[in-house]
Amino acid sequence: MELASVRIEKPEGLNIVIGQSHFIKTAEDVYEAVVNAVPQSRFGVAFCEASTKCLVRVEGNDEEMKRIAAKNALALSAGHTFFIALKDAYPINILRALREVPEVCQIICATANEVDVIIAQNERGRGILGVIDGERSRGLETDADVRERREFLRKIGYKK
Repeated sequence: MELASVRIEKPEGLNIVIGQSHFIKTAEDVYEAVVNAVPQSRFGVAFCEASTKCLVRVEGNDEEMKRIAAKNALALSAGHTFFIALKDAYPINILRALREVPEVCQIICATANEVDVIIAQNERGRGILGVIDGERSRGLETDADVRERREFLRKIGYKK
């Protein structure tokens, strides 16, 4: 077995979601989940088939987001993996809808951070072992950090 680290290529600040699913209709169903959760979002969905033609299937409502999703999904080439490139929405806005898609097995990563995906490969194919999402912790938050976090969440409307 070989291990590899695949760096996700995306513009700074772009949100992504990486997950695992199990059926060819994933690309269309994930498209519907995202557009129904946040209609004004711009996104691309790419899904790596795990059998038959083993193609990367692509859907979305924005050509740039579709290109980014397709490029990264192809770089991963891990069967049953889906990749979402997301603009004008945050992952928190779509995760509940994604979890409700019958063929979605798990969400592996949802972030705007730089991401590396750890891949295992053997003679049968490729799979995701995990992700490196963000930097290493530098310490514990102080009382001032707590106040700053709480103020930020209220400023952006996620807490009252």
